[in-house]
Amino acid sequence: MSSENSIKSEKTPSESHAEVIVRMFPSDANPAGNVFGGEILKNIDMVAGIVAQRHSQSNAVTVSLDSVNFLKPVFVGNVLFLNARINYVHNSSMEIEVKAEAEDIVTGIRTITATAFVTFVALGKNGKPIPVPTLALKTDEDRIKFDEGKSRMERRLQNRQK
Repeated sequence: MSSENSIKSEKTPSESHAEVIVRMFPSDANPAGNVFGGEILKNIDMVAGIVAQRHSQSNAVTVSLDSVNFLKPVFVGNVLFLNARINYVHNSSMEIEVKAEAEDIVTGIRTITATAFVTFVALGKNGKPIPVPTLALKTDEDRIKFDEGKSRMERRLQNRQK
């Protein structure tokens, strides 16, 4: 059976969820020990890409990274936990929500440091957009996140037309 025939037509958000854990080193930070925002963005994009590819079972590329909020600093030595879930799908596009938490491993204290919404498009072998599985919305949280994601996607599309 080819992999194209085994792709599900519907998936729950939990089937594509991903968590990545990354240790922050001096090469990730400025001389004062604050991790660069770009380093955090790179990790946000990476974990969101995992979710998009798990959901679409295909190559997926970043289309937009928006609503990025840096809430607290991340320091050298912290462990960065990145949790990502898919909120919304439309044809070939997917909105992924990412929450980043920094843990001071000496104290065990975790702090939410960043949040973001990242949009990906699934691509076929020819490099053109392909349909993705729909979302099976099993919980109230899934339905709320889907509706919120749909509203954000509509705003993004409107802003592109300006």
